[in-house]
Amino acid sequence: MDYENRKFYNVLAMSPGDPTLPGRRNFLRLAAGASAASAWPRLRAASAEAAPAAAPGNIEDRADWTAMLQRVVEPVLTNLAAQKLRANMPIEAPANTVSNRRQFTHLEAFGRTLAGLAPWLELADPPEAEKATVARLAELARTCLDHATDPSSPDYLNFKDNGGQPLVDAAFLALALLRAPRALWAKLDLAVQKRVIACLEQTRALKPGQNNWLLFSAMIEATLATVGASWQEAPIETAVRAHLAWYKGDGAYGDGAEFHWDYYNSYVIQPFLLETLEAIAKFSNQWAEAGPKVLARAQRYAAVQERLIAPDGTYPPLGRSLAYRCGAFQLLALMAQRRQLPRDIVPAQVRGALAAVIHRTLGAPDTFDGQGWLRVGLAGHQPGIAENYISTGSLYLCTTAFLPLGLPAGDDFWSGPPTPWTQVKVWSGRDVPADHALREPA
Repeated sequence: MDYENRKFYNVLAMSPGDPTLPGRRNFLRLAAGASAASAWPRLRAASAEAAPAAAPGNIEDRADWTAMLQRVVEPVLTNLAAQKLRANMPIEAPANTVSNRRQFTHLEAFGRTLAGLAPWLELADPPEAEKATVARLAELARTCLDHATDPSSPDYLNFKDNGGQPLVDAAFLALALLRAPRALWAKLDLAVQKRVIACLEQTRALKPGQNNWLLFSAMIEATLATVGASWQEAPIETAVRAHLAWYKGDGAYGDGAEFHWDYYNSYVIQPFLLETLEAIAKFSNQWAEAGPKVLARAQRYAAVQERLIAPDGTYPPLGRSLAYRCGAFQLLALMAQRRQLPRDIVPAQVRGALAAVIHRTLGAPDTFDGQGWLRVGLAGHQPGIAENYISTGSLYLCTTAFLPLGLPAGDDFWSGPPTPWTQVKVWSGRDVPADHALREPA
């Protein structure tokens, strides 16, 4: 069945006056009758323990997520696997930047696609309905890694030339390898592994600015350590020290010394800081003291993100890079996937909130072109919101909203009953606990 004709999620509150949009009655029922806060389950510790079978009523929810993610990633993976990414991928960008972005946009598309797709590929035992798709996408991804790092391929990607941008997207590719060590790394031929390492090492010639870019160099070094290559301590030390100094309070970091009203705490800063520290802890205890503090801040920021999502799935269009769409909630998705949500947030309410955001940002008309490629916009085709660094490849950061597909189908995130998120509860008149800032020891 065509994706647009499927019911995306049964608790969405859609735009008033549009009878074609689903979920109105179920949303109202949910808002009025959800279970009391005192009955909500406590969050499990992050672990890989077996989960029970999925509740039959929620199988459809997961199927909708997988259908949309597959729709997003197919053009990137199938074209790169066929060595036709450069030939076939359109380059939409502000008119005066197309030539410049052509140098980088293909690695952007590939690295960002894998960063969001990786946890689903890594899932040890996907539901029966997903197994063939997961196996096929994983094989495509490994073939893409081969072509992307092969100098003889027409789709050999740019890891080092013409400015710092390759550092950014090599880091997203490195993050994908951390998120799927079995599916993406261990199954690569040794020759391909060596080429991937060499391409990541090329980025050492690129110097990051004094902002979130420090974390790209740190991520690449942490990944090199993880795959058994030589790694450098200095980029990790610089990035960690700087971001601890740039912390502004209540779960938010500055992007550099200044605070920005945007979603970069979720696009980059908190996921990269958290996962870099976790990866490098296996090789050095130098940054161990920062770990608990960084995790607590990430949990608080996840709570803030959950509260930003309106009952209809909209959220404030603030700051840079709005064309990353639902990727604005990567941190919330990551904390759900890691089973490290704040204790007063039920995983199923995050499922509902993220589904609403995914629907509003990827389900809008004109989001995809006739060949299935993403187009610039937040809710539809809105080329005017693109900054000079945005191009078609940039848009694939949206895949990071789908990280919870790395959880088993029987996990609370998927098997829990539809549960209202905070704004649904508040604006339907339900009583809710007061929100409080994160307090840290002096």
